[in-house]
Amino acid sequence: MSATRSVPVLMYHHVTPVDGMITTSPANFEHQLQWLQRHGYRSLTCDEFAAHLDGTPAPPRSVLITFDDGYLDNWVYAHPLLKRYGFHGVIFLVTSWIGDGPVRAQLGAGELPQTPSHKECEDRIAKGRADEVMLRWSEIDAMRADGVFEFHSHTHTHTRWDLGPEKAMKNDRIAEELALSRATLQERLGGVSQHFCWPQGYFDPDYVRIAQEAGFRYLYTTRPFGQNRPGSDPANIYRFAVRNTTGQSVGRRIRVGAHPVIGPIFNGFKRWKRSLKDKK
Repeated sequence: MSATRSVPVLMYHHVTPVDGMITTSPANFEHQLQWLQRHGYRSLTCDEFAAHLDGTPAPPRSVLITFDDGYLDNWVYAHPLLKRYGFHGVIFLVTSWIGDGPVRAQLGAGELPQTPSHKECEDRIAKGRADEVMLRWSEIDAMRADGVFEFHSHTHTHTRWDLGPEKAMKNDRIAEELALSRATLQERLGGVSQHFCWPQGYFDPDYVRIAQEAGFRYLYTTRPFGQNRPGSDPANIYRFAVRNTTGQSVGRRIRVGAHPVIGPIFNGFKRWKRSLKDKK
């Protein structure tokens, strides 16, 4: 049974009371963590997850909890809640969006900063105001020191180079992105891992080759319908987006997706439905 054991990878972006897309409220996030705790789940580190993919099955009821981009609300709300319930998280950083400055307040400790919707975050970043909505290196250092979060690459600028006027140069551009991201992480965190998450979920065979040549082995997608089992392809790690919903709802998704028999049937059906939708 352990050889077929799948580890669900949860994908978050925002934890904030402000409504918006790809956002989970603090109340629902806490409810989800309570469900995981109550049902005996543990959250893996990326090293533990990599060992699982490489053939050493993770313990039963394991999950990997990931966040994309590195928003301020990850510090303000997600970090203290994960710490409260004893879970570990992973953040894939867009390195050019992270700045310097003092640590800001977080849940339970002072007047909290604004944590806007995803759309508002995008608008402020586009206007050069990323510091208002993104993490700072001081906060990243504090999160690492607590042992709650670890940090990996999500490129340097989060650009879809396969779109727009520079499409013909996309391979050169993604190679530059990876190099800049790696250099920044090396300078600020003292090292770079083999874990990498695709910006906006896009990748193709050229991108995979370039990422592997840059030193990344474990490549995280936004594809939800598959299983991460011992021996699975580390260049195609499945993740499902966690909605703004209850712990029971997320728990059902975790249990169904990880089941050795029901999971493949569920994933195959969902992929079939999506293929029909894409043909329309």
